[in-house]
Amino acid sequence: MLKGFRDFIMRGNVIDLAVAVVIGAAFTAVVNAVVTGLINPVISMFFQADSLNEAMKVPLFGGSELSLGLILGAIINFLVVAAVVYFVFVMPVNHVKQRAEERIRSGQPPAAGDPPTPTEVELLGQIRDLLAEQSGTTHTDGRHAGS
Repeated sequence: MLKGFRDFIMRGNVIDLAVAVVIGAAFTAVVNAVVTGLINPVISMFFQADSLNEAMKVPLFGGSELSLGLILGAIINFLVVAAVVYFVFVMPVNHVKQRAEERIRSGQPPAAGDPPTPTEVELLGQIRDLLAEQSGTTHTDGRHAGS
């Protein structure tokens, strides 16, 4: 399970990233509640700061500060959102896809509700028909496009 989570984090699949953005936005309130109610009190015990954003500040020259706690907080928020997206959405969908592919490979009929999978010949015929309709030509079986 954790290897799959690591692979999900490391790959740049556009669909996975889109799902993560949408679901991540929806879970913002949950993540903020976890940070406010759980992480910030623990941080305040160890670092005498009210929140992770105020913890682990390193003073630099000229009065500016390096905020390591702010960076750590952003990483924690990202990992919480990514874990929720992966374990609640991506992993179950991948499991369902894998089971469907195994069923197809083993020759079992599709489960109830699964759309029938067209054969390669059927797909090629549909592509041929669509191309013929677009160009206004006659099909190889003598039919004219549009009839």
